[in-house]
Amino acid sequence: MNSLRVRTGLVASAVLVTLGLPATPASSASSAKTAVMDVSPTLASRLAEAKTAKSMNYYPSDAGWSAMWTGFDAARVDADLAKVAGLGADNVRVIVFPQAFGWPAPKAENTAKLRKFISIADSHGLTVKVTLFDWWSAYGEVTNSVTWAKTILAPYANDPRVIAVELKNEIQPGDTAAVTWVRQLIPAMRTALPTMPLTLSVDGSVGAAGLQRLKSSLAGTSLDYYDYHFYGSSERALAEIRKAQAAVAPDPVVIGETGVSSAVVSEGEQGAYLARVFRAATEAGVGSVSPWTLNDFANGAIPANSSVSAMPAQYKFGLYRADGTPKFAATVVRTVWTTGTVPNSLLNLGFELSPTESAWRQGNSTAGTAVIAPEMARTGARSARFSGTTRTAAGLPSLIISPITPVQAGFRWRAEAFARGINATGTTEIALSWFDVNGKWISQNLSNRLPAGNSGWTKLVVEAVAPAGATSVQLHLKSGDNTGTVWFDDVAIS
Repeated sequence: MNSLRVRTGLVASAVLVTLGLPATPASSASSAKTAVMDVSPTLASRLAEAKTAKSMNYYPSDAGWSAMWTGFDAARVDADLAKVAGLGADNVRVIVFPQAFGWPAPKAENTAKLRKFISIADSHGLTVKVTLFDWWSAYGEVTNSVTWAKTILAPYANDPRVIAVELKNEIQPGDTAAVTWVRQLIPAMRTALPTMPLTLSVDGSVGAAGLQRLKSSLAGTSLDYYDYHFYGSSERALAEIRKAQAAVAPDPVVIGETGVSSAVVSEGEQGAYLARVFRAATEAGVGSVSPWTLNDFANGAIPANSSVSAMPAQYKFGLYRADGTPKFAATVVRTVWTTGTVPNSLLNLGFELSPTESAWRQGNSTAGTAVIAPEMARTGARSARFSGTTRTAAGLPSLIISPITPVQAGFRWRAEAFARGINATGTTEIALSWFDVNGKWISQNLSNRLPAGNSGWTKLVVEAVAPAGATSVQLHLKSGDNTGTVWFDDVAIS
């Protein structure tokens, strides 16, 4: 029977947290007068939740990684998890560090912090996925590892607020010591927590091949599902996710981390990246996609002993900036989780969104660039303008966008855009450019061209079937060798 969770006293639990007191676990809800009724979960009921969870990765913006626990701030956690719930999430992933909790025996004050975190999450309607053994490699200490993990998790063996445990964050499948260690840890935890789904994750660099190697290494010691951390090209997400699924079939896969840093791409493209991954996961039948991460990090928030603390990109993966204001990515995730859809309108196809929210990018900018301007709009208030462009060996200057819908070979695509010119010269057209799973260009299809000189709004259309081997497509709005001016507006791709 699936776990039954009926909450009518969440405010009381939140008050306890505000006072700095640990909210009472659900198993003793009657003594706390929280009116939370729980039926003990089964492995099947927990696994069903884990595979479909709308899950958010979490650290506070001012205390990343182990600093979350060494400087635990219940009020900050409460405010942040309210944001998580407001996005439409129903789960939060939290990572536990042996160094921060105490090794080989966890300290009582630290296990109390985890208990408080879980209670705060519950007060916002969120279940929890717990990840163990991050920043840890003492693989010879099997007995201590089992004892430590049991101590951390024993209170939640039958607590429906915790729905899954990841035994090691981003295990390296090629590390023989790590694999030997986890092969002993898995059966011990199965005995201690028979209804708790167990998983492992691999990092983005090892990809599907790493998942396949991990499953092969664990033959005879099975996991309940595999956790794929995806940081590859979002345009090719469907192909990569299907490779991951094939690597561990018939076992299920979730995407436990995904995202891109707004220090590397625009905030608009960051949002579009997540939209594409969500859409690809839906197409592949993956039910849980977890953005990395809720917050950008303030300077100094990542502990210096972390290998990523000196990487500027690591500070800008959040849906919210370090000052708490939302980025476009927050709008994308909220839209996906609250409506169940990933609309193409998120791509700013009419150029009406602010520059920070736009996923358009410049192509061959040495030959000219486009400007999004409040002038000559066909509809709305803005359009894209090219003026005084040239061309180079790389081709014409362009504006580029990739659709949210994933590409599959043999499917028909149509793109259109309206263009008009004043004293236009050269070539103005739109194109679909196709790429394979490795990002190699395959071919392109071109539209009709805008006439030279002065013209009214003219529809440019390109239709094509995705060629064999295609896994992604880019739409290019092009205008080159143009001594005059051309505007584009009202783009569509389907």
